Amino acid sequence: MLSASLMMLVLGSALGLLLAIAGKFLHVEVDTRVEQITGMLPGYNCGACGYPGCAGLAEALVNGEAKSPTQCKPSTEAHRSRITAFMETGVDPLAESAHAH
Repeated sequence: MLSASLMMLVLGSALGLLLAIAGKFLHVEVDTRVEQITGMLPGYNCGACGYPGCAGLAEALVNGEAKSPTQCKPSTEAHRSRITAFMETGVDPLAESAHAH
């Protein structure tokens, strides 16, 4: 009974260490621009743009697959111009105006 418990402790520790090492080597950096553009879209996740939801369109815009935020049918001109300005400058125009006040 004691040897089985000891074996489970050793096995659990070894597998935990292996997962920690794998986590370090297999870590993938996330492009924060995708999250920022997703937040600028209306959030309906309707798929009318041809992508699987707003996050899909945001990712396509960041990697250059989609050329314009006008593909988002329910977005307003304010959404589109904000995204366009962000893509050109890397700065959210609404975040700039919030800091200015």
